[in-house]
Amino acid sequence: MEASAEIVFFDLETTVPRRAGQRFWVLEFGAIVVCPRKLVELESYSTLIRPKDLSAVALKSSRSDGITRGAVENAPEFAEVADKIFSILNSRVWAGHNIQRFDCARIKEAFADIGRPAPEPVGMIDSLGVLTEKFGRRAGNMKMASLASYFGLGQQKHRSLDDVRMNLEVLKHCATVLFLESSLPSVLNRKWNSSLTITTRSRSSGKLSCREETSRKSPPTSNCISKNCSLHKGKLGEGLKFNK
Repeated sequence: MEASAEIVFFDLETTVPRRAGQRFWVLEFGAIVVCPRKLVELESYSTLIRPKDLSAVALKSSRSDGITRGAVENAPEFAEVADKIFSILNSRVWAGHNIQRFDCARIKEAFADIGRPAPEPVGMIDSLGVLTEKFGRRAGNMKMASLASYFGLGQQKHRSLDDVRMNLEVLKHCATVLFLESSLPSVLNRKWNSSLTITTRSRSSGKLSCREETSRKSPPTSNCISKNCSLHKGKLGEGLKFNK
């Protein structure tokens, strides 16, 4: 019997174009290889990447853990880490948050820049699409930070390796809730089938409390799980990255 393909959760941190004509530059790549049967981490890899246009990187970051020009000025260029990135991604199931619209395109661009074919997945799981369909009513705007807050997993750091590990934990929590609801649908699904409100959790004096908020529109997605990487062609807006 053929073994199941390993799943690689990956994430990119990039520059954000500030005017027309500018492009995205990859600043960091992070990935974990996960056993699909046990959901345990088998391998991890992360690296900062120096872009060809160093001036596109901000001198200071608005985020506490953000990537600055100083952080990447001595980092390897993409060509120097391309072999490792290719070996981690190629012929595995790709998983991540909003990877179909953003990260897949950036990977393809980065390999094209150095004149090499990009790695290819054997399948794809985009958690933005999966969780929008299954959890959108209760988890708000579907950003990873909002999902992590909903499940009490802490704050998103916007660093690649931390974010992919958080992504996996979010999916585990979501799957557990869906399993419980499918086990007792008449009891646990009653609230969600009859209400257009969402429930979120907040911490107060060390205790978890629940409150209801008005539902917010989730980003449209399609083909969230596919056998092949369907890269979206055309201009990618800055806002797409902010769903991560």
